[in-house]
Amino acid sequence: MKSMLLPVDQNEHMLAAFETARLAVSVLEGQVEGAALAPASMENEVDYSRRMRRTFDQFAAQHSTELAQPARFRWRGDSVIQDPTLGSFARVYDVTVLNRPGARGGRMTALENALFESGRPVLMAPPSPPASFGQIVVIHWNASTEVCRAISMAMPILRKAKRVVVLSVEGSMVPGPAAQDAVVYLECHDIAASEKSVPNRGQRPGAVLLAEARALGADLLIKGAYTQSRLRQMVFGGATQHVLTAAELPVFLVD
Repeated sequence: MKSMLLPVDQNEHMLAAFETARLAVSVLEGQVEGAALAPASMENEVDYSRRMRRTFDQFAAQHSTELAQPARFRWRGDSVIQDPTLGSFARVYDVTVLNRPGARGGRMTALENALFESGRPVLMAPPSPPASFGQIVVIHWNASTEVCRAISMAMPILRKAKRVVVLSVEGSMVPGPAAQDAVVYLECHDIAASEKSVPNRGQRPGAVLLAEARALGADLLIKGAYTQSRLRQMVFGGATQHVLTAAELPVFLVD
């Protein structure tokens, strides 16, 4: 996981995406490539792209001389990416870093296009810059094909983690392997992990998941996205929908 795409726009939480990307790429010893992501309305594409590049270059300059595993930064061209084409653009990167969707953060259309059209994971940054990344990792285990793909894609991160917890929330599982089977699988890859199951306590699974991740001190959540359909989650709620609106830690998402 050496190549990381960071679409840059002017949302109020952009610094958190910058810092999430920097921490992640420092752990993975890779490179961050920046590109301008189009705003909702844009008068001059050239001027906008230049402003986004200046923002990117200023952050890069502040962190390119760090002695401990300095992150590498590179700007990719001066064209502006539109939300509908972000997914195809992201196919040649290992992961795309985007802000959590919200009124002051990122756009759901950008995140969904990257998630569903790239075939690659999305690393969702929290609203505030994280202090660390990938040291204590929680895997939301629900036995789905999505979380299994997420684990496979996140292997470079899991190998460097200090602690990995395979967490299942009672009442939110689908038919499939038990959490202990996932622990054994990780052990085959020389990754020590523990398994934990928590009751839903009458709450929505997403709320229980985030509360438990917070209690464990996690600085990364790995999650398969939309085990239920997107429409069903929008109508009835679901763990992914809750995480997309409430997560306060970086989230590694795979569809």
